[in-house]
Amino acid sequence: MDGRTQPQRLDAAQLGAELGERATLVQFSSAFCQPCRATRRTLDEVAGMVDGVAHVEIDAESHLDLVRWLGITGTPTVLVLDAGGEVVRRASGQPRTVDVVAALGHAI
Repeated sequence: MDGRTQPQRLDAAQLGAELGERATLVQFSSAFCQPCRATRRTLDEVAGMVDGVAHVEIDAESHLDLVRWLGITGTPTVLVLDAGGEVVRRASGQPRTVDVVAALGHAI
C-alpha cells in the first residue's frame, strides 16, 4: 500500500439528486447557518454559469451517516465532484465565486 486513502465517491442515491453531467457542487448545510445562505447563492450562480454542473444542497443534520463517512465537521462544507462522483476538492466556510470556479477546473 502506498499510504493514500481510497478516493471518496458519491452517487445519486447518496445525494438524493442526480450528479451533474460534468461536475457536481455538493453543499452541506444546517438550518441556522447564516453563511450557508450565501454559499447557496454562490454555488447556484456558478452552476448556472457552467454547463453540465449541478448544485446539490444536503441538510447535514438529516444525513448524519453521510456526514460522518465524509468527515464533515462544520457547515457550510462544499465538495466538488467530478462527472463520476469522485470528490476532487473540498472546503469549509463560505467560498468566493472565483475559488469555486477554480475548484471546478480540477473536476472538469
